[in-house]
Amino acid sequence: MTRALPDVRLRVPTDEDAFAWHGIFADPEVMRFHGGRAAELSVYEELTARQRRHDAEYGFCLWTMLDESGEVIGFTGAQPWPGDWGPKGEIEIGWRLARAHWGKGYVTAAALATLERVRAAGVPRVVAMVRPANERSTAVARRLGMELAEVLTDPVQGEPAHCYRLEL
Repeated sequence: MTRALPDVRLRVPTDEDAFAWHGIFADPEVMRFHGGRAAELSVYEELTARQRRHDAEYGFCLWTMLDESGEVIGFTGAQPWPGDWGPKGEIEIGWRLARAHWGKGYVTAAALATLERVRAAGVPRVVAMVRPANERSTAVARRLGMELAEVLTDPVQGEPAHCYRLEL
């Protein structure tokens, strides 16, 4: 028997969401596969502003994720791959979630909504870059129907990164 996914709402990030994201990402466990610690607040201020531009230009972005009570619990969404390496020119789907909400289906629910939105925007396929040891994200990618397409090496961290793909 599969459990029902929780209600999750996605919204275009606000200026205030930069503060919420910064607080959530201060948890070293949340950032374990993303450098181990939160960036400076100014990085999240720029990130939320860029996501607003992405939403206006592409019709999708990394949206702020809200739980049933309206609490900011992280982000999920899609954006053009930002790196100089890896799947250049492709649209990456990604997620990051406050630890208190892990294991409850929020990311899967939000990622499924993301897939609907990017499909409606005319995106033909998405990728997800996942560290091999990140079993939770690997499980989400597989739940979405994504398949491992290639193994790359992150030039900054010198570690493998799995590139999952899904044709929409």
